[in-house]
Amino acid sequence: MPVIVLHMLNEDPVQGDVDELPQRNDTLIYVRNPRRRDGKDIPYLEANVTTVVWPMSRISFIEILPGSEDEKIVSFVRD
Repeated sequence: MPVIVLHMLNEDPVQGDVDELPQRNDTLIYVRNPRRRDGKDIPYLEANVTTVVWPMSRISFIEILPGSEDEKIVSFVRD
């Protein structure tokens, strides 16, 4: 499950989990476990919210953070 940071227009960035990255023609993005970048709750969401749907028109850009899947990559180091 990729972890992303959403940079929205006129708002602080939001970090969360997505089942899959949005495609070019998607109009909505579903984010699980939304939180601020520092891990704190988002003040305008209720405390028990686990999934949020945002329109892509509100998103400036998306960062994709390295996750546990990336850590499985084995690289060879020459001594």
